Amino acid sequence: MVKRIGGMRRKTRYKMKKSIRNRGKINLQQYFQIFKQEEKVYLVPEPAVQKGMFHPRFQGRSGIIKGKQGECYKVALKDGKIEKTIIVHPIHLKKV
Repeated sequence: MVKRIGGMRRKTRYKMKKSIRNRGKINLQQYFQIFKQEEKVYLVPEPAVQKGMFHPRFQGRSGIIKGKQGECYKVALKDGKIEKTIIVHPIHLKKV
């Protein structure tokens, strides 16, 4: 068997890159935002913060907040026909 090379951010050089105008400090208001249960959100990655980042295959998808785990949120979304729950930091979430 061949060993798998690379991690979660493999082949995401341009996908996980900020534009030149948006580089710098992160928005603290977005970092500490609060969501309610059953609220709809978009998954938008913040490349400057790796903590609580979801897998790149879920980029741009929308989901529903199902609960909280620590300072992160449990987000339920459909991956094809399968219902999945991912744990995401609030900086990577955007209200619909």
